[in-house]
Amino acid sequence: MLYLFRLLFLLINIDQETVLNWFGIEDTTARQAIANGYDLSQSNIEPSTNISIDTLRLLIEGLLNKVQDGLTIVDIENTLFFILFVRFIILALRYNLKTSFYITCIGLFAGYLWYKHLIDIISTYSNVLIKIPFLQNLGKDAIQLESLGRQTVVTNLRLGENAHWYNPGQIIYSGIMRAVINVDPETGQKYYIDPISMIMSKIQGSGDSSIISFYYKLYNNVIPKVYDFCSKFWAQLSGVAAYAVIARIGKKYCPYLIRWHWTFLLIIMLVENTFISFIGRANHFQTQVLIPQREFYDNYVNSSLQLQIDFLSLIISSIVLAHIGLLIFGLFHAIWGQYFYIPFFVENTELHIGPRPASSVYSGGNTSWQDSKEKEKNLNRVFPKLWYGWFGSGTQNSGQFTSSLKQFLKKLIKKIKK
Repeated sequence: MLYLFRLLFLLINIDQETVLNWFGIEDTTARQAIANGYDLSQSNIEPSTNISIDTLRLLIEGLLNKVQDGLTIVDIENTLFFILFVRFIILALRYNLKTSFYITCIGLFAGYLWYKHLIDIISTYSNVLIKIPFLQNLGKDAIQLESLGRQTVVTNLRLGENAHWYNPGQIIYSGIMRAVINVDPETGQKYYIDPISMIMSKIQGSGDSSIISFYYKLYNNVIPKVYDFCSKFWAQLSGVAAYAVIARIGKKYCPYLIRWHWTFLLIIMLVENTFISFIGRANHFQTQVLIPQREFYDNYVNSSLQLQIDFLSLIISSIVLAHIGLLIFGLFHAIWGQYFYIPFFVENTELHIGPRPASSVYSGGNTSWQDSKEKEKNLNRVFPKLWYGWFGSGTQNSGQFTSSLKQFLKKLIKKIKK
């Protein structure tokens, strides 16, 4: 295993160019050399340099330039996989390749839960996101993903193609459709070759119209509606069923990090529906009532109507940004294998799954709010404590955010220098 790890570092040349190309950022050194009239074929200009503080500067500048045009799903994915790769290397140097692989996979699974939920929320807010300047690209990506998903579902249902292993119902339906439907290569007409259709072809020649009409209603109306109902029912139930089997029944084999983030997601989903329905009604009221009234009274000065539209836009944007920001916040914590504290939600999460096992290396980061002394302090507090340090590591002075921030930045600068 050690030789395989060394071979991995030999095959992958991790330098400044590799890091910048991962995020799609252009190296300004070569561009400046071309602008100054230098010949890149000369030996005095190196194609790339080692990772240094300048690499971090170029990376931050490039990401800021890209983010100015708006955040996209691709940017989030590139950042997540880069964090996973860096974390895999750090854990491999700290432990070994096997342990690093297991810990990284645990963080990847926990992050996938947040990422999948984030995509669902972005798709739900797609009509609102295209109105927010910074999140317009997210809204466009969500609309494209939704249209592509619908087209894929329709294609799979009609042609029975592109069935995947993680969708057993689609595999069974595709197998039946491929076995039943026969397409004439010359005319392109479809023929059903199942036993029932072959029997009905004989009955059709006898002229019994009642049986023929029932047959076509069964094939064209009843069976598609039953399949659509079962698909929607399974889509709603599959998440809870998977959680019950993996996180509850199989909790002995499910890591604590996955159970914690999965349970936390299910709890906040109970509250999310209220905000989602509110945003939907507010957006409908703004686009279907207020804006048409403003267009109707375009020739008159109506400041109160415009004030209502602007105020409603501010409320919608604030709630959507806070919601998506919370999901991204939880997503990056899960990828790093860490925990975070939000009053009421964390307490209910840990009532279901219990405290974090401190003896396991696979249990993730710190949960300072679970300490016995901290629990006693929380009982005497009128208002809950909101901040427990970066990644739940705790704070030396309770309530002092700046001191923990300074300590985190000092440690980060020391690690970068090393």
